Amino acid sequence: MRLTMAKGGMFGGWQRCTHKSINCQPGKMLFWFAPTAEEFACGQSWNSNVAPTREITTELAAAKWRPASFAFCANFRIVRFLSVLLLTLFFARVHLLAQTSVTTWHYDNARTSANTSETVLTPSNVNSASFGKLTTLPVDGFVVANPLYLPGVNVLGQGVHNIVYVATLHDSVYAFDADSTNKSPLWMTSILNYSPAGATSVPSSVKKDSNTTGWTEVGIVSTPVIDPTTGTLYLVAETYENGSVVHRLHALDVTSGVEIPGGPITIAATFTLNGVTTTFTDLYQMNRPGLLLANGHIYIGFGSNCCNDYSQGWVLSYNEATLQQEGAYTTEPGKTLASIWQKGAGISADSSGNIYAETGEGYYAAGTNLSTSVLKLSQSGSALALTDWFTPYNYQYLSQHDLDLANGVVILPDQPGPYPHELVAVGKQGTIYLLNRDNMGKLCSTCTAGDTQIVEEIPLGSHGNTTPVYWNNILYFSAASNPVTAYTLNNGALVIPASAQSAALPGPSHAVITASGNSNGILWVINGGKTLFAMDAIRLSTLYNSDQAANGRDALPPLAHFATPIAADGKVFVGTQNSLIVYGLLPLPNLTDLTETSVTNPPATVLDGSSFSISDTVQNIGSAAAAASTTRYYLSTTTSKSGARLLTGSRAVPSLAPSASSSGTVTVTVSAGTAGGTYFLLACADGAFVVPEINESNNCKASAAQVTVSSPDLVETAVSDPPITVTLGGTFSVSDTVQNIGSAAAAASTTRYYLSTTTSKSGARLLTGSRAVPSLAPSASSSGTVTVTVSAGSAGGTYFLLACADGAFVVPEINESNNCKASAAQVTVSGPDLVETAVSDPPTTVTLGGTFSVSDTVQNIGSAAAAASTTRYYLSTTTSKSASSILLTGSRSVPSLASAATSSGNASVTVPSTLPSGRYFLLACSDDTKLVSETNETNNCKASATTTMH
Repeated sequence: MRLTMAKGGMFGGWQRCTHKSINCQPGKMLFWFAPTAEEFACGQSWNSNVAPTREITTELAAAKWRPASFAFCANFRIVRFLSVLLLTLFFARVHLLAQTSVTTWHYDNARTSANTSETVLTPSNVNSASFGKLTTLPVDGFVVANPLYLPGVNVLGQGVHNIVYVATLHDSVYAFDADSTNKSPLWMTSILNYSPAGATSVPSSVKKDSNTTGWTEVGIVSTPVIDPTTGTLYLVAETYENGSVVHRLHALDVTSGVEIPGGPITIAATFTLNGVTTTFTDLYQMNRPGLLLANGHIYIGFGSNCCNDYSQGWVLSYNEATLQQEGAYTTEPGKTLASIWQKGAGISADSSGNIYAETGEGYYAAGTNLSTSVLKLSQSGSALALTDWFTPYNYQYLSQHDLDLANGVVILPDQPGPYPHELVAVGKQGTIYLLNRDNMGKLCSTCTAGDTQIVEEIPLGSHGNTTPVYWNNILYFSAASNPVTAYTLNNGALVIPASAQSAALPGPSHAVITASGNSNGILWVINGGKTLFAMDAIRLSTLYNSDQAANGRDALPPLAHFATPIAADGKVFVGTQNSLIVYGLLPLPNLTDLTETSVTNPPATVLDGSSFSISDTVQNIGSAAAAASTTRYYLSTTTSKSGARLLTGSRAVPSLAPSASSSGTVTVTVSAGTAGGTYFLLACADGAFVVPEINESNNCKASAAQVTVSSPDLVETAVSDPPITVTLGGTFSVSDTVQNIGSAAAAASTTRYYLSTTTSKSGARLLTGSRAVPSLAPSASSSGTVTVTVSAGSAGGTYFLLACADGAFVVPEINESNNCKASAAQVTVSGPDLVETAVSDPPTTVTLGGTFSVSDTVQNIGSAAAAASTTRYYLSTTTSKSASSILLTGSRSVPSLASAATSSGNASVTVPSTLPSGRYFLLACSDDTKLVSETNETNNCKASATTTMH
């Protein structure tokens, strides 16, 4: 982690031992700094290209000075060492307080766009009454890149702050306190200070993109990326130097904005294919996609943005430690276009480190020139290579009509079903592509109406325009002049139709979701470049928009092209053409605040259903009087109310003036059914939530000591073995013993019996017959014998016999998972099983109301005799019987059949006069009236080999 020191102009930071200018040993970290005026007074010289360093090993005792380009005064050695040591310890302490970090485009390398650790913003408080614009922080240019956010950063000389980082097209980076209305940044760095004299941002007229985007200059376009383990912010900046466009990769210390040693690196690249070399040309290239940090490398995507002339799609890889290029790939070797721009969405990576991107229109040659495609790249050592791709079958149409693939690739978490590793891509046309990352499908050259080689394709499923959002097994798609649409994932496929839709939006941006795990989901999207919307993520109903509040309180000023929101720790950040807007919960007026200041300890033990006394004190620590309220009491396995169990009994608390208190004593009862175990006692002020408070999270206080709740616990200690075999409907005797191993008496209960393919109750089949068990004191037992019957319809097979105490769940127990015991031996259930072994083919055609003859054979393949039954006949569009199958008039009586016996016969059947036109299989279905209890009820039908047509 880098630090920055601010004394007399001194600055510094941690650095890996990788740069050639530093004399390092393996396993060491260095602290570097620029000298102060006092150090110059010690007779030291300063070489701006070689940073003086301090070496600190992992052992504190090993810390010492290590000279680089000059020696140091002894006094300064001591002062610097103590400063670094104290700051290092402080920074480590601050790191533990961190909350949600936003270190890359839309939260993660999978580009899910979901922040699932948001606990402040909820659907109940995001509305125009309680949520709105908090502050406007001025910057010096358009904000096109997403803001980034780090909590708990120690800015030397300014304390610890939650910082939001903002980059502009004027080549500037700002660090603002995210929680303050102070419009001055904690620090601001101009990238031009790390460029040759006279350098400027690139005039948009040079880049030929001003008419479409409205940008007047080009500087830092893409979203940077932060490595929180080293405290480094990486970005790509464009500068205009002596009539030339230059791209550089910069690495800034997050605490100071100072460029770290080794940076910046000027970007250049070549790619050779079949003897032809393609060269990266700065003038026509733009780093639009957000940077990606994966595999210890920084990945940078390039292409055009309204300046198509001579641009190509590129992905460049730079080693994070050395900042040296270790891979270059172009999508259009020897040609132009196939840009990777993705409307600013970051390049993606899966958990195996594979890299994914979408490309725009251009020349196409399978395997080499991949316009209008989804790419998969892999890093191997110092090389970056294409390993797989997908191209839509209609790529020529898409390319010719500017319907390129221009969004981010979303990597899905592992899915059930045949394709566990999937991704989602969508282009301007709006077709949704669900791809198998292990075999992306490449190009189906024979397809004419869809891509049959991929997992799933939904034409016009999203109407294009933006990167999907993934949360809670749902994918959200937003598009211009269309609703936000939500599709549920089931078994690795998108369920059609969509599960929810919003009202249509004129032109949304890439959306994000905030949620607390799988609850309180809010979808945030900017509509038409002018209005911030918040929607309930389940219903897609609008909770808030920035135009609702009176007098334009929350209105957004003009935004940059494709501006998107980002949210963390209760704040929503939106970059504009000259500022950063911060939204959040509005300050509350003077309110009450009730809190419990004391609560007595509970008894050491208590029985389920018994009572005890509690004394507690409530105080109003707010600035306004509190109305009368009710204190409630809970048992909780932790010191918080989450998952706590309410006790019967409460205390009325009178109205309390500011600072006033109320004490009292009440008797509470442990609710029946409370599981045995050890609990804290909680007293919670305003348990009915009738008093509006400034802080609703401090109402409860936990006891210092804990209470043990004792309960009964019924277990089966013995069960007899079943017979070796039994037939369907057969009976046998069971003997078993129930014991109460708990510490409290158990009420009367019922033992039930099951057949199970395993030794557990999961999926077991209940037997007819049960045993009444009397009330049992602790350690008491009850034994008995009962006759049970194998239920009709039980499948044939081999089973354990289970005896399960308290089968009706009438006794609250300390452990509800130990009630069953399995027999040592198993029983085989036998029974009849009727199947059709043959059926004649129907005539080639049938007429409405006509008749024809059917021949079929029924066999009993079960191990017991089958009673007489009836075979019926159907016409079906498939080879199986379903609700749409059509019953024919006519049936055949089948006599009783011994095991292995067969019955063949003929029947005359009549076709209904309402039969729809089509081709049909003839089905013969044995025991179709379900007179015979069989070991398998799913194998009774057989389909003809040929079909008939009407």
